[in-house]
Amino acid sequence: MEINSIIHGNCVDKLKDIETSKVDLVYFDPPFFTQKKHSLSNRDNSKLYEFLDKYESLEEYLYLIESTLKECKRVLKNTGSVFLHCDKNASHYIRIVLDKVFGKSNFQSEIVWAYKRWSNAKKGLLNSHQIIFFYSKTEDFKFNTLYTNYSLTTNLDQILQDREKDENGKSIYKKNETGGVVIGKEKRGVPLSDVWGIPYLNPKAKERTGYPTQKPVLLLQQIINIVTDEGDLVLDPFCGSGTTCVAAKSLKRNFVGIDVSVDAINLSKSRLEEMVISESNLLNKGVNEYLEKTNKELSILQNLNAFPVQRNSGIDGFLRDYCDGMPVPVKIQNEHETLEDAIEKLEKASIGKNYSIKIVIQTRETGLSRLFGFETDIKIIQSLELQAKSIARTLQSPSKISV
Repeated sequence: MEINSIIHGNCVDKLKDIETSKVDLVYFDPPFFTQKKHSLSNRDNSKLYEFLDKYESLEEYLYLIESTLKECKRVLKNTGSVFLHCDKNASHYIRIVLDKVFGKSNFQSEIVWAYKRWSNAKKGLLNSHQIIFFYSKTEDFKFNTLYTNYSLTTNLDQILQDREKDENGKSIYKKNETGGVVIGKEKRGVPLSDVWGIPYLNPKAKERTGYPTQKPVLLLQQIINIVTDEGDLVLDPFCGSGTTCVAAKSLKRNFVGIDVSVDAINLSKSRLEEMVISESNLLNKGVNEYLEKTNKELSILQNLNAFPVQRNSGIDGFLRDYCDGMPVPVKIQNEHETLEDAIEKLEKASIGKNYSIKIVIQTRETGLSRLFGFETDIKIIQSLELQAKSIARTLQSPSKISV
């Protein structure tokens, strides 16, 4: 078997050519037992891609799945995992087959890939999710915890406080000897859940090839990041348009793709040369619900690598990295407040927290003009915009002199 290759042929047969315990991750997106012929053309209608998803019986379909899974289990390392992508048509049957081949104890997650789709006239609820079953080969499987941002409704300053149980077993905020707040361990965000809100491929996305049932590269990148490291080997026995292989290559993993369709093989090879990957505006920008920060404020926080904090007039964010074991709060001077007001708001929001460092981002060219009734050790940092204006003034060309 050649690494970083796309192989033409029946997957069950070709899997037998792969060395035992060679693969780190198997992802496959087999036909969904729709009992239909799927066809779709590319942008300029110059190429029609088709595949048949019809079987004589459910037993025939499940035999294909089980045969493939048995070979996948053989080629997986003991630290490896399999992710099987399916939908409502046969997911309940496939789960039984997975339990049979990999064992119930090696079931790890039922991932729900949820997305927004266009409406249709079909009676009933709109289909807007698919299922990805995650099984490991053994209990000693590789797993990388991924983290997501806190919900916009989360009071992040409270999340960072340590908790303990009172005499009634109720969780309460922990206090020190003087009644002050005790800060907990450094937080990296919320561990990734089993419901993924990755958008379905936009029909106009550059990544679109015209291949039926094409999945977004972002979806496969997330799976690959969870259970593999750079240099690991990713296998897709139903590679179709080659999304898995493109995602693996983009993340510096090795790959092998198999498909029975010559068109799919040629398309996969073409995509691996071009490597077109679409970004998601939804994932990049997030939802606007409960969002109070302006785009400018969010941009400043992003440049600082800080978590945004909503619904807190004194703290706009926290740096992701602690300083001296404590969170670092950030306040951004808004367009309607003086620098002194921004400092005062941050000081009031920090009472009893004993932060080692507190930061105010100065966004307007106004200095300190009034005396405070309390001392402050807040660090004042000019925004990049202010710094750029200052640099521009110092670099202005001198007057020309005639000679």
